[in-house]
Amino acid sequence: MWEAVGIPDVEARVYEVLIMHGRSTVEGLSGRTNLTTSKITRALGNLVGRGLVTRTPGRPARYYAVQPSLAGSVLIAKREHELGQLQQHLNKLDDAFHAEMAAGQLVEYVERVEGAARIYRAFVRIQRSAQREVRAFDKPPYFVSPGEHGDEGPNLEERRSLAAGTVAYRVVYDQESVALPGRLDNIWEGIRSGERARVGSILPAKIVISDDQTAIVSSAADFHDGVAYLVHRSSLLDVITGLFEATWDRAVPLNRGESRAGEAPLSHRDRQLLGLLASGATDTVIARTFNWSIRTVQRHIHELMQRVGARTRFQIGMEAARRGWL
Repeated sequence: MWEAVGIPDVEARVYEVLIMHGRSTVEGLSGRTNLTTSKITRALGNLVGRGLVTRTPGRPARYYAVQPSLAGSVLIAKREHELGQLQQHLNKLDDAFHAEMAAGQLVEYVERVEGAARIYRAFVRIQRSAQREVRAFDKPPYFVSPGEHGDEGPNLEERRSLAAGTVAYRVVYDQESVALPGRLDNIWEGIRSGERARVGSILPAKIVISDDQTAIVSSAADFHDGVAYLVHRSSLLDVITGLFEATWDRAVPLNRGESRAGEAPLSHRDRQLLGLLASGATDTVIARTFNWSIRTVQRHIHELMQRVGARTRFQIGMEAARRGWL
């Protein structure tokens, strides 16, 4: 945990022991940590330099910890400043990179990326490079499983950007993606964070586009071969962005509207069900999404039809759109 702000494990152990036991000598800390006095002395010197520990005058010298919230905020601010400087440097390098491409010095507009770990890092890198907007086709199978890299796995970078308010996200989800167990709740969480989401019937591939600069593309066949392709600024990238916009225009919005005045509020589950119905999901897909039986799915659909006075699924979708539920 302390490594995130550049504190090695030995220093972190010494600092936390000081927090728990108060003022201590080198020998006292050695006994409590099972570290040699030389390691303790080195760690204390570094901690004093970092502003985490204070040394009292006199002999033997005693040390005590600075209040964690104060010391930690300084370390975090310093690391944020360093990361900000790195981002500025990377932006300058990006400008130089694209300048070379524009001058015709870079012949290869498409890079082949091999191996799940490298592909995952490329997906992360593409999102972090965005300055304005990330556009994506979300389609299984995934190179990283949910939870493998933190709370959301494939969506972790998106959540960070949306929380910071720095980059907008527009995502078209494949019907197969929406039907994965637990995936719809994850999608709603993204929507609540500011993502604009729609559902398409059959998407051709996974795509993530960073502004109009770079994209990463991978089809189902590429997944089984363990490859993906980075596409830099070129006519091919124009085709990819054009495909996204055309698909986005035809896709069904998932972002939820508010109920009209005087109407009973629509439940969270009913809104999810409406989104699936509008996307053309079958009873089997809906049952798998909610872990319901087919009979339960049909009962809920029938109740929605009665509520809006519809006779068909199509009429449910039309009425839901008219009332601003989708």
